[in-house]
Amino acid sequence: MRKSPLSILIAASITVVAVTVSSQALAYGAGDVFTRLGVAKVAPKSDNGNLVNGAVKADVQDETDFAFTLGYRFTDKMGVELLAALPFKHDIELNGANLASTKHLPPSLTLQYYPLGGTDAYVQPYIGVGVNYTRFSNEKSDLGDLELDDSWGAAGQLGIDLLIDDHWALNGAAWYLDIDTDAKLDGADIGTVNIDPWVVMGAVSYRF
Repeated sequence: MRKSPLSILIAASITVVAVTVSSQALAYGAGDVFTRLGVAKVAPKSDNGNLVNGAVKADVQDETDFAFTLGYRFTDKMGVELLAALPFKHDIELNGANLASTKHLPPSLTLQYYPLGGTDAYVQPYIGVGVNYTRFSNEKSDLGDLELDDSWGAAGQLGIDLLIDDHWALNGAAWYLDIDTDAKLDGADIGTVNIDPWVVMGAVSYRF
């Protein structure tokens, strides 16, 4: 059974907040332009749907790769951030056998709220909500010509920055992405794959 990455991130955030006490000013707020570079794991939910009128169970496997974000804070407490990455390649098990794979890009744009923005806190948590667009490519299947439609869906985000100085910070973040794709095999509709992953990222953040 897969554990929720969100629960891990929340536990880590609470621990950091509990042990971190500081009052030094680091000018964290309006006008900040920042980027975050790190490693992200895309972990689809455990049940990804039944295809071919329920005869085939799909299970999309986890994948880890490099990812980055670019963001801007237009007030002390509000900002936007774009998540991008190298293409993630996922193996797809059909009835337990590894018979297919695909690559995808899941750029996600979120509107963020920083409750401690504009303060001297070294620990800066944030939440975000927005939209995800997922483009599939390089679909392969041992059963025939597989095609996965691109997907639009909602995105939710939870993250935390642990500030080091005026420019650098350590970052941990998690996104929940609503990704559903209609699948075709040799041109025939075979059903919908519900991927709906958690994306968990550990990164280094730099503010310009």
